[in-house]
Amino acid sequence: MKKRWILKDQPDEAEVIQLSKQIPLVPALTALLLGRGITTPEEANEFFNPHITKLHNPFLMKDMDKAVERLSKAVIHNEKILIYGDYDVDGTSAVALMYSFLSEIIGPRYRHYIEYYIPDRYLEGYGISAQGIDYCRENGFSLMIALDCGIKAVERIQQANDYGIDVIVCDHHLAGETLPEAHAILDPKRPECAYPYKELSGCGVGFKLIQAYCQHFNLPDQIWLSKLDLVAISIASDIVAITGENRILAYFGLIIINRFPRVGIKSIIEQAGIRVQYPPKENTIFNREISVNDLVFYVGPRINAAGRIHSGRESVRLMVCEDEEKSIDLGKSINDQNDTRREMDKKATQQAIEMVLNNEELNVRKSIVLYNPEWNKGIVGIVASRLVETFYRPTIVFTSSPEGLLTGSARSIKEFDIYNGIDACSDLLTHFGGHTHAAGISLLAENFPLFKERFEQEVEKKIGKEDLIPEIEIDRELDLLEINKELLQNLKRFAPFGPGNMSPVFLTRGVVEEGFGKIVGENHLKMRILYRSRTVPPIDAIVFNIKDQLLDMTKKYHANDKNFLHYLGISSLDQLDLSLHLSKITALHDFDIVYHIEENIWNNVVSLQLNVNDLRFSEY
Repeated sequence: MKKRWILKDQPDEAEVIQLSKQIPLVPALTALLLGRGITTPEEANEFFNPHITKLHNPFLMKDMDKAVERLSKAVIHNEKILIYGDYDVDGTSAVALMYSFLSEIIGPRYRHYIEYYIPDRYLEGYGISAQGIDYCRENGFSLMIALDCGIKAVERIQQANDYGIDVIVCDHHLAGETLPEAHAILDPKRPECAYPYKELSGCGVGFKLIQAYCQHFNLPDQIWLSKLDLVAISIASDIVAITGENRILAYFGLIIINRFPRVGIKSIIEQAGIRVQYPPKENTIFNREISVNDLVFYVGPRINAAGRIHSGRESVRLMVCEDEEKSIDLGKSINDQNDTRREMDKKATQQAIEMVLNNEELNVRKSIVLYNPEWNKGIVGIVASRLVETFYRPTIVFTSSPEGLLTGSARSIKEFDIYNGIDACSDLLTHFGGHTHAAGISLLAENFPLFKERFEQEVEKKIGKEDLIPEIEIDRELDLLEINKELLQNLKRFAPFGPGNMSPVFLTRGVVEEGFGKIVGENHLKMRILYRSRTVPPIDAIVFNIKDQLLDMTKKYHANDKNFLHYLGISSLDQLDLSLHLSKITALHDFDIVYHIEENIWNNVVSLQLNVNDLRFSEY
């Protein structure tokens, strides 16, 4: 797919040089700091050295005092407490955090007074369910703590109130027009909440509650700090901004995961293939440092898989497990469920792509809205994400639910706020909720055709044709001579990476392949790059999923070029084969590349590598 390359506005070079001398840091990286709004040595020091004391006072959050007072009353009087959370990573990690905390402060003797509840994705759906409230009543719970949900549960919380059950909401989603009448509502995005940081995950809001509780009762800091691993997993998996307070939470959570992982998380990481090495690498028990990317691509999907295939309770059981042998069995079970999930979403994604390609109407629309009653509800969000990656359009994928509704997941592109787009059609819906780029939605089957048209109209109003071409934002143009191990080590200080602090993307123009390039894994290009006319050491580079694009680019560039056909020794471009002709093509052309600089580990050998996002012929 063609991509737009956008070089970000560059800071004033005099300012770059001045700050470089003060820090000190090479100008290329100082420019990155300035691009992130960091302009002084003091701000740079705070960025490179996050400190737990910079976390905000949790009592700045509206209703925090009421939440702490109600929770402490329940603990003191041995009330039964139900910890309720959504079935995705954010919800289950939040439940694991709260359950671990309450188990610790209550002690084993009274642990039977607390229990956790994860709704069934297929029978109950997202958020606080009627079944959950009934369970709470039938089993004598007088307090429910709702995590990663509840801000829109007006009717359900009224039902709880009618049963004499108090509810503390810990949510991070946008509120509706009417707030539920909960005992306390903790949500930095709620109206009139003065909490200074608005981008906490649902687990992050739960974390602020246990931080406040510990501060109020002068409990040891270690009690709440030890739960930061779960917060880091939620931040990474829920794709919230890794800025401000979230950056501090993620930074210290990753330290716990790498140095003192709870047995359940260790089991997931090992099941994912990130093997333990003895002796361990410095500062981690794993063969390399676990990063936000590892949480996003290895840990998060496995935690999610349980809720998609069987029950999110299994993920909570694993995260709160204290027995290593049991955690191994639980980890294997969840890994098997993840394998099942991958097969299911692979099949459904292929069907969805074919539905789009074979539908002339969908090919000209700016949105994709699909429905297939046979798709599993647990994987429609993944299918929507895959369609956005393939077609780069706002996408909603629906399937049937047991309640007789159509239920779907929405994913968007950078240029379109899908929450607002769905909200504009809310009169056709039975339920929706979510964020700027992802949402959950349900409607009556008879409303589907009209919703499809109305949603397309909303997308049409907001985005132009150019917005449907994916964009690569480039932080800085680099000379190959600037790239070395010292630069890589300093780049690692910018981590943890994620929304708001993405891994820097660099541009280098006019490079060539050394002559040993090859296609690996069927569709990836492995290269060693350097300049054609300047002496620089060659640098390893990998370009994932590029084969088809490189073939297409070559054919377009050399259309009707008989000299090129003669050069390759073929009679038609239809005979072009990268496995046979790659070395000649790369020898003929200089490339411009955009890339990340990363550490590559292969057979315990560490090397510097460029992970290339995109490439073009320099003259293309």
